[in-house]
Amino acid sequence: MARLAGVSKGAVSLALNDKPGVSEETRRRVKQVAETLKWRPSIHARAMLRSRAFAVGVLLARDPRQLAIDPFFAGFLGGVETVLAGSGSVLVLQVIGEDGVAEAESYRRLVTERRIDGAFLLDMRRDDQRPALLAELGLPAVAVGPASADYGGVPAVSVRDGDGITAAVDHLVRLGHRHIAFVEGAPAYLHSASRLDAWRTAMAAHGLPAVLHDAGHFTGDGGAAATRRLLGHRPTAIIYASDLMAVAGMSVAREAGLNLPGDLSIIGFDDNPEAAHLHPPLTTIRQDPFSIGAAAAELLLAQIDGRDARPETPAPQLVERATTSSPPQR
Repeated sequence: MARLAGVSKGAVSLALNDKPGVSEETRRRVKQVAETLKWRPSIHARAMLRSRAFAVGVLLARDPRQLAIDPFFAGFLGGVETVLAGSGSVLVLQVIGEDGVAEAESYRRLVTERRIDGAFLLDMRRDDQRPALLAELGLPAVAVGPASADYGGVPAVSVRDGDGITAAVDHLVRLGHRHIAFVEGAPAYLHSASRLDAWRTAMAAHGLPAVLHDAGHFTGDGGAAATRRLLGHRPTAIIYASDLMAVAGMSVAREAGLNLPGDLSIIGFDDNPEAAHLHPPLTTIRQDPFSIGAAAAELLLAQIDGRDARPETPAPQLVERATTSSPPQR
């Protein structure tokens, strides 16, 4: 490469690593030759030179089988990979049990073995110990969760899911609903608590009681069970913290002989690909996990590189379809 570019090997190294010491014309010529030769840098060599792993990590403390039914996670990873593709870094994914000790040990091992340069913190929990642990380990991290939460000094990409819940309540109130129930996810997760709090606040803003709520734990079975319990209180509408729970709720409502949306209006959260193809098509809250993943990757890489970054994410949007209408006359 040095011979073809007409420069020394040292100049080639400076040019390819964007170091000072060569002119812009030399840098351009060296990179043009590298492209012609289809040369690609050795990640191992770069890691040795810069004391970097050129990898970032996601550790998930959940049942691996849940990943297949989690649309947020797939979209999030897509956004992360889009940013990483241009950075030379790769993603390390590890799914571990819901044992806090095993989780801490996994982080310690990855840091000790210098396998990652930073980590994404997903599924933020009440009294989450990970921010303090990663600060102790000196590992850069980015949390993903509600804007109102405290992440122990860890920079965060805010997921504005509360805005979506507020829009759902406002939509139902405009239709004339007063008996609006809510099915939250898993109470231990901050994003679940945030959606429940947003429902309560929105109901109070309309002067409505926020008493009809239950937990579905972000599963189909949980959503079905919560719906059965809530139907005993005769709500005219139910908002669910995920589409998966909403779809299960639709099935339970039909089993109970209810017409959708004539007898019961239903709103989900996520806008899963199948939501538009249900019968009737599901009114839901669309968020953008791809943009959230991209923003998180930009913020984490900036931390690792010592740069400033302030990526933004779009607010969720209510997608009106056919599972909401005016309430039945009582």
